[in-house]
Order: sequence, then structure tokens, then C-alpha cells
Amino acid sequence: MTTPTTTGPPPRDLRDFYENPAVPVASGTPRSLRQARMLARALNGPATASPRTILDIGCGDGTAAATAAPLLPGHRVIGVDWSQDALRRARTRIPYAVRGELTGGGLPFASGSADAVLFSEVIEHLVDPDAALDEIRRILRPGGHLMLSTPNLAAWYNRGLLLAGVQPVFSEVSLRGIHGRPGKEVVGHLRLYTARALREFVAASGFTVERLEGAPFHGVPRPLRPLDRLACARPQLASILLLHARRT
Repeated sequence: MTTPTTTGPPPRDLRDFYENPAVPVASGTPRSLRQARMLARALNGPATASPRTILDIGCGDGTAAATAAPLLPGHRVIGVDWSQDALRRARTRIPYAVRGELTGGGLPFASGSADAVLFSEVIEHLVDPDAALDEIRRILRPGGHLMLSTPNLAAWYNRGLLLAGVQPVFSEVSLRGIHGRPGKEVVGHLRLYTARALREFVAASGFTVERLEGAPFHGVPRPLRPLDRLACARPQLASILLLHARRT
């Protein structure tokens, strides 16, 4: 996949960057499936008595919501994104996809109207993650579920790269190209978390952390993928952090 600089002029701001069709807007399907299974367990399995409203905030092309839907029969999964290009793609995969923003005017949902929120690899792209979690907390009912995933700054290979003086995977210093780290795609990461930092940040935002798991990263070279899957047993070392929290 090419970087955004090959498809036109450099982005003027983050909105231009994310509206560029060359910018990836989907998480890996295997980790979306892991996250969906965590949510299904949290909702007491697919046979829950009453339908629940689940929002996939920052739904991108709808892959995560479409992956979760078969595990959540009877529940309503709604995709939310502010990128019109992403929403056009999402509507080919899921029946409900609406435009909304976490900042500014807020999301187009009443307070306490959602039972669960999927927040799949969005937080690392945000200028103001504090305001984002405040808004998510507003729309969740008391006891509602937050299923958050994000890359791990302290992934097992990043520890070695830092010791060698190499920029960690997932971190970026420019929206125009890759500098000083492995990889070929510019994806717009602004913030990165370790397992400890993510737990503390979510708890400080008014949530009770229930569970933290690890997930593999599709970009790991094939010979190293068995080691990456093995690292998932210890979330502190895993490529991707999957966190389940509840609104207090």
C-alpha cells in the first residue's frame, strides 16, 4: 500500500489526511474478532434477553462492526465516523452508519443511550483523548461497556528497537512520510500507550477497567508472527492492547 504522499499534495490538516482514500481506515480482522468476542462475553453472550445498542465510534470502513455483528445477533450495531469517505465504505458493510464527532458539538446521541461502545484503534489518532472519553462516558448508560483497542508502545519488538536507537513501530513524526522506523504506511498516530498508561488513563476518565488482553499485529513479518502471538499472553508485551471497561 502506498503512503498518502503518492496520491496528491501534502495534507493541510488532520481532516484532509483522514479523508484521503489511501489512508488505512480498518483494523485487522483477527483483532476485531477478538474484541467482538470480549464484548459478546460482556453482554452475557448472544442470547441476551433484551436488544442492546452498540456504537462503533470511529468505524472507518465498517470492518470492525461487520465482524462483531454475527456475534451479537438481536443487538443493533451502529457505525459512527466523521469521514464521509469512510462512511460511504461502511454503508456497504453495515446497515446503520451515521456522521458524528467526539469533539465540538459531540455525538448525535442522547446521554445514557448506548449500552456499549467499540473504540477500535481510534484513540491513538486523537488530539484530545480526554474530551473523547468524556463524550463516550456521556452517551453510555451507567454500567455500559467500553471496548477499546490501541497499539502498544511497549510491544516486545519496540523495546528492542528503542535500545537500538530506532523509532518504535506505530509512532510517527510526520503525516507526509515514514522517518526512522520500520514500515511503509503513514496512518496518523498522535498518541501511544503502554498497558499501564492505558489502564490509568481510562480509570481516571470515569471507567472501571474489567479486563486487558493482547492481540497480534498483521504487520509483523511472517517469520516473527508465532512470537507475536505468543506475546499476547502478556498484554504488556503484546502488539495490540484490548481493554474492556465499564462506565462508573
